Amino acid sequence: MDPKNGDISLPVDLIRSVAIILVILLHAASEPHVIVNLMSQEEIVRWVASNFYNSLARPCVPLFLMLTGALLLQPAKVNEPLKVFFKKRWRRIGLPFAFWGIAYFAWRFFVNNEALTASSILQGVLAGPYTHFWFLYLIAGLYLVTPLLRIGVAHSSRKILRYFLLIWFVGTALVPLLSLLGPYALNADVFLLTGWLGYFVLGTYLTEVRLRASILYASLVLSSLWTMVGTYLVIRTIGERFSQFFYDSFSFNVILASVSLFLILSSIKPKTVPSRFPFLSNLVHTISQNTLPIYLLHLMVMETLQKGYLGFKISLTTMNPVLEIPLVTAATLLISLGIIIPLKKIPYLSRLIG
Repeated sequence: MDPKNGDISLPVDLIRSVAIILVILLHAASEPHVIVNLMSQEEIVRWVASNFYNSLARPCVPLFLMLTGALLLQPAKVNEPLKVFFKKRWRRIGLPFAFWGIAYFAWRFFVNNEALTASSILQGVLAGPYTHFWFLYLIAGLYLVTPLLRIGVAHSSRKILRYFLLIWFVGTALVPLLSLLGPYALNADVFLLTGWLGYFVLGTYLTEVRLRASILYASLVLSSLWTMVGTYLVIRTIGERFSQFFYDSFSFNVILASVSLFLILSSIKPKTVPSRFPFLSNLVHTISQNTLPIYLLHLMVMETLQKGYLGFKISLTTMNPVLEIPLVTAATLLISLGIIIPLKKIPYLSRLIG
């Protein structure tokens, strides 16, 4: 594989499919509910199950961003005209954003009985009409800097890319650890390269990285356990206000888990799966081709199941969460596909849905 020549051989369908399934799993594990008795056995089981699935699902967004970086930052694409690049990106997220934005404003008004005002609608347009729309704004921001990053990546050696990623990792993952160790904090202005940009560049760097499978699986398991146990320990010792520390996408453990999972999936040859598992291959391809509409629709489906809008409720409050969370995840995925696939066969609607 030679990214310098544009030869990227990644199991794109598989990575996308795993990422969207983990997104749904994350939201299923994060279902809000009224806590009747914090120390009850029932509530402890809910928390433990939620923490388990929540920890496993944390690489979801990093997977999407690393894959996007691997595909968009190929040096072979450095000369793509700006007009062509942004036209493609608009077709990808512009119309779906408008379509689903209107749909979620309607959902808020008719289903959630929220009183919409001109101010709330304007704020919804500026910041997102529903909680998960933040990801589209992030993608739009990465698109804006992609032409610049392409030049940097195309003319950088592997050593320079490692230097960039080292600065990002120290400022993003290591410096925040000081907040757990005591009342000391390093001035954040020392490290300017932080946030989601690192995952974006990391994706293209990892296309040339190969590690032993045993190392990757051990790293994935240990980092996921770190997320679970670390979350429990900080809540028990420091308090609830630190409950999201090890869940954060920029924590050391989530970065490690995300990189490990990306490399594990990347090691699977795209052409070997169809011949061995044709049904699974077709399902993965179908999910991959519909990740954007699945992402945008799935909260409507999930809330319908969890709040009982169909006359029955699949919720943390009605079932053992060990079973309920994966059940809601699977049901949400399949129902979303069952809605999206027929709709995309309607002329002109396919481009709007995504």
